[in-house]
Amino acid sequence: MSGNRRKAFLVSAALVGGAMLMTACQDSDAATDTGASQSSPSAAQAGGAAASSGSSASDSGQGTDKGTDATGKGTEADAGAGSGVDTGDGKREQVEQICGANDISWSTRSESQAGGYILIMAKAKSGITCYLPAELPTVAFGSDGTEAGPAEQSVGEQVKLSGSTTAYAGVNPKTTSEDGGKELDSIIVAVGNDDPDPVSLPVGTITVDKPIVTNWHTAPADAVPSN
Repeated sequence: MSGNRRKAFLVSAALVGGAMLMTACQDSDAATDTGASQSSPSAAQAGGAAASSGSSASDSGQGTDKGTDATGKGTEADAGAGSGVDTGDGKREQVEQICGANDISWSTRSESQAGGYILIMAKAKSGITCYLPAELPTVAFGSDGTEAGPAEQSVGEQVKLSGSTTAYAGVNPKTTSEDGGKELDSIIVAVGNDDPDPVSLPVGTITVDKPIVTNWHTAPADAVPSN
């Protein structure tokens, strides 16, 4: 083969090779583009699914919050319903604490009126607010538990004890005119018969025979027992 023909052959081969290389690159780019375009819907679908999932999660969170709020409201309603006393007209009144003997600071004093009697004084202890019920205090004497009867014909009013407020009850330990009776130096006082913590109060030496006691009063002058 002559030099010219060999040179022409090489140039021709180079041109063909270049054309084939360009064709291969175009095919590769086309394949790449095609793959990208084919994968795009999948990516969009994946993004949509993620958005849908996020929306569902958001909806789920809203449902949880609503459920929690409803539960909270129910709890508050139940708590409110559990306190107080139903008046019958859809309203509720707050239940007040009844005094027990251990809620009270007690003291006694001997008085000379009405032939002599013992004045019982009751104040709520510091920080306590309670109510003495509208009934006689329970006053007992001696080991046999002799109780004082009523000195008044009707029951008094409920007394609120708080701060410096003092309630008074008067006890006449002997209402009989005959000699005799029990000689004692203390009395047992409770707030009603169901009080679990009655207290013993010193009163000096007294003679006990058919004793009586008044209701609770807010003024000592109203607590003078009479036969």
